[in-house]
Formats: sequence, structure tokens, C-alpha cells
Amino acid sequence: MLVLCLGCRMWLTLIYSCISGAALLYALYRWVIPTAVQYHGGLALIWHDVIVERMLDTLTQSTRPQRLLNAVQKNATRGDPRSVVKAIDDFCRHKEWAMNVGDEKGCILDSVVSEINPAAVLELGTYCGYSTVRIARLLPPHAKLITLEFNPDFAAIARQVIAWAGLEEKVQLVEGASGDWIPKMKEQFGITTFDLVFLDHWKDRYLPDTKLMEECGLLRKGSVLLADNVICPGTPDYLEYIRSSPRYESRYFKSHLEYTKVEDGLEKSVFKG
Repeated sequence: MLVLCLGCRMWLTLIYSCISGAALLYALYRWVIPTAVQYHGGLALIWHDVIVERMLDTLTQSTRPQRLLNAVQKNATRGDPRSVVKAIDDFCRHKEWAMNVGDEKGCILDSVVSEINPAAVLELGTYCGYSTVRIARLLPPHAKLITLEFNPDFAAIARQVIAWAGLEEKVQLVEGASGDWIPKMKEQFGITTFDLVFLDHWKDRYLPDTKLMEECGLLRKGSVLLADNVICPGTPDYLEYIRSSPRYESRYFKSHLEYTKVEDGLEKSVFKG
């Protein structure tokens, strides 16, 4: 009987240890580490965009964009862009971080779009279509938004998000490299110039693509470039060029990296010709 009791105690101790360990790991994953990286850009990106994403991809046998789309289809009303934006923001704040422009910087994006009231918009970097929906829902009738996405898997998800928002008629999603498509804009899409360009793709492409748009005559006097993530991860060569060039008048909008407390912002640059 004594041996049996000792064996039971050992098993109970082992079970309690496993439960305690699991609870500790869950607390670290769910609250402690996310809180700790809230104020450090590099750590936040490594944690959310590398460690957590790969772990969840393995556990769920799906991708983050697929999980984001599922959240939209489950929680957003079809044909209602605002509900699509809200569903993605809720998913990213409470379930799983994603590299959208986010709700805080999204309000700045909204204000710029509303101020310009553009008829022709180019977005560089679609990802899952969050900023595409934010922009397209504010465009006037007959306006056109062309959005470029290099990754075909992202593009496939973005098409479904855009369709769920009911904005297919306003959006032309093009797959491929920005450097390949920018010189073909006039010929392929009948674009003379863009009123607004939103840069949110590979950060090392901001500067070469801006110069390419200049060379191709896609910017007119008064065209606005709005660049995301200019502080985190950062685009120092772009900022140096855009702020020192007499061809632009620039203003920095201080904010935070999407869904964190890390400083980031948007750079709005008006082309002066």
C-alpha cells in the first residue's frame, strides 16, 4: 500500500509539473514575450514574423494569409469594406500579428486618401489586401486602384479579401515585380500619371521604384507618394533622397509599427515636377 501511494504521488507530481510547465509556456507565448517585444522593432519582427508564424504554420498546416482570410470570412460582412478592415484589425491585435499598415497608421492613410480624392492610385505591395481595401473604399466613383504584388500566394488571398469587401470593380491586382511593371503602366493600363502612390513593398525597392516612376513620367506636379515603414524596418536611402530632393516636399507622420508600440511612421511626399 505504501509503495502504491508513493507511486501515485510520483505520478501526480509529474502531472502537476507538466501542467505547470505547459501553463508557463502558454503564458510566455501568449502574454509575456509579446508584451516584452512591444517596444523593440527588431525583436517584434523576429518574434511575430518568424518564430510565431512558422510555429503556427506547422501546427495548423496553413499559412498566416490563409488564417487571416478565414477570419475575414468568419467575422466580416460580405460587401462591407469597413467590416473587412475591422475583422483584420481584430485578428492582428488579438489573434496573430500581420504586416498590414495597421489601424493606427491606417487612419493616416485614410486621411491622405480623403484629402487627395485621387482618380488613379498605385499601390506597391498588396500582401493580403488590407490597405487595398482601406484605399479603395474611399475612392470616388470611376476611380482606379492598381496594386502590385510579387508573391502569387499573397495575391491569391488578397483577391478573395478584396472580393469579400465588394471592391473588385475598383481594384486591378497585378502579379509580378514592381521593377518590371512600372515601365509598362502607361501601355498596359492606359495610365497617364498617378495622383497617389502608396509604397509598402520591399523596403530596398522604395528608392529605385521612385526613380523609375520619375523616369517613366508617371508622376505629375502634385502627385503624392505615401511610404509606410520608413522608420521600422526603415528606408534610410529613400528618406535621404526624398527629403533632400528639390523635386519633393515631404512631411513625416509619426506613428507606430502595426499593432505594437514601436515607433514607425509614414512619409508623405508631394512631387513638385
